[in-house]
Amino acid sequence: MKRSSRARIGATAAVSALSLALITGCGGDSDDADASADSNKPASSPTAASAAKALSAAELEKLLLTRSDIKGYKVASGDDTLPKSKSQVKVDKAECAPLAHAMAALAPGDTDANASNSLTEEPAADAASKAPEDITEEDFESAFKVNMTFVGLSSYEGDGAEKAVKAVSDGVESCSGGFLITAQGEKQKITKVSPGKASGSGDESVAFSVDSDMDGEGTGTLNTEVVRVGNTVTTYYTVDFGTLASGGKAAEVPAAVIDAQVAKLN
Repeated sequence: MKRSSRARIGATAAVSALSLALITGCGGDSDDADASADSNKPASSPTAASAAKALSAAELEKLLLTRSDIKGYKVASGDDTLPKSKSQVKVDKAECAPLAHAMAALAPGDTDANASNSLTEEPAADAASKAPEDITEEDFESAFKVNMTFVGLSSYEGDGAEKAVKAVSDGVESCSGGFLITAQGEKQKITKVSPGKASGSGDESVAFSVDSDMDGEGTGTLNTEVVRVGNTVTTYYTVDFGTLASGGKAAEVPAAVIDAQVAKLN
């Protein structure tokens, strides 16, 4: 767990939340990637965009996924496990702030209307239901392969949502060489930012991955996707402790989570 506990991508607070969740049990090629990120252009007209009104944080809370909305996942409130505000997440390059905020389930654009929670994929087999003598080494290893996705919702006036997605897209390009995140007094160096293959969900979407220096113990890679549905922007940041600790392939943002959340917003 030493290595995975250092993977504070997006914000130290976010990955500290992952550690807390484990302890408490709470619940293509670059051309393809670019094409996917740009495939869903804003569908609303300038008149419709200018008339859009932002939802409040309380209204966004009601639109977050609950356990009844998606099968196979435990859903936990983000109130105590995620950064409460952008003031807790600092970057050394202003153009990279939307990326850091998206990875911390905060609004990537200019708005105070924000809500978040986390979804943890339930394992197919539950070792906790077995007698101690029946638990295998595979069961033990699987217990640490926790796939958790932080989901953030933010809402905007006018064309603010479109601007937020563009800020993320622009940041992927301008921050490709990396940037520095400071959260709760601790620093994390992002060494590389790469475009990802977006799901194409909602009105437009963009995906990216980051490589992070893990205190001299190699590099961890994590994936994020940002999706716009009308004037609401959703962010998805997924971590799998097992693959992160072993240096395996980065966990993909679950399509099931994106599909369920977009469906609830429509």
